[in-house]
Amino acid sequence: MDWTDLQSFLAVHAFGSISGAANALDVNHTTVLRRLGNLEKSLGVRLFDRFPTGYVVTGAGEDLAAHLSGMVEQVDAATRRLMGADLEIRGTIRLTSADTLFSGLLIPYLKEFQGMYPKIQLQMTMNNAFMSLTRREADVAVRASNHPPENLIGRSAGLIRIAPYAAKHYLATISDKPVWNRLAWVTPDESLAHLEQSKWLRANVPAERVVASVDSLVGMVDCVRQGMGAGMLLCPMAERHDELVRLADPLPEFDTQIWVLTHPDLKRVARIKALTDFLYEKLSMDPRLVPNTPRAAGRQASPRQTRRKPPA
Repeated sequence: MDWTDLQSFLAVHAFGSISGAANALDVNHTTVLRRLGNLEKSLGVRLFDRFPTGYVVTGAGEDLAAHLSGMVEQVDAATRRLMGADLEIRGTIRLTSADTLFSGLLIPYLKEFQGMYPKIQLQMTMNNAFMSLTRREADVAVRASNHPPENLIGRSAGLIRIAPYAAKHYLATISDKPVWNRLAWVTPDESLAHLEQSKWLRANVPAERVVASVDSLVGMVDCVRQGMGAGMLLCPMAERHDELVRLADPLPEFDTQIWVLTHPDLKRVARIKALTDFLYEKLSMDPRLVPNTPRAAGRQASPRQTRRKPPA
């Protein structure tokens, strides 16, 4: 027997009419009729006699009602206990994000969150690919993406920008004014070929000028800091280092939204909601991110944009 069918039976038994049961259950008239019909069919008995003045319970119906006496109260009590336990902010949260976001943005905020909720244990996975929240490989994801998975829910906290940088001591070794196709370059490797900055570099930088490729945007920052060459770096990471010089303004086609995401099944879990709300609030106020605008949130870079020539 289906519990919703039993609820409808008990409501009709209590109120003596379909309309009364529907109002009590906050469903429509047809739903109550369907559920009551399902229950009578599954039991093979008639539970009510239908009269113009209302529904009158049969002997079988009285017998069923007696056996179900107190069940609604027990289910409601169990629900309240479980919801009350879940409202306490405690337990484990599995958080995944890219190494760049952990290093450049998230760690100080996560330390603050842990101080607010000492009974929370954070399991952090630094991974540049989307882990499956559907398969519960993670509970929460913070991702840089203009096209987050449609099966997840969340909010975009702002835009992260990307610009070309080089170390001061590297630029001092170049006698002429730095020209883009004369610089040595540190680029993302093939594992990051899907990034817009990777596509731009392939289109605008001669292959012979690439001196190193790295599978980590954090590693790229370290290489550029050491003077190996110039690189397209995330502004929040690069601008922490005084030895780096920005060579041009951030290219708008590289702007990427930062999403705080979870699975729809977890959105009402208290500890998950506490973390996602906290991270969204902190990131949306972070001065290193550009606030979202309707245009920015909906913009998609075109092939023509990504191949735009750099300034000299």
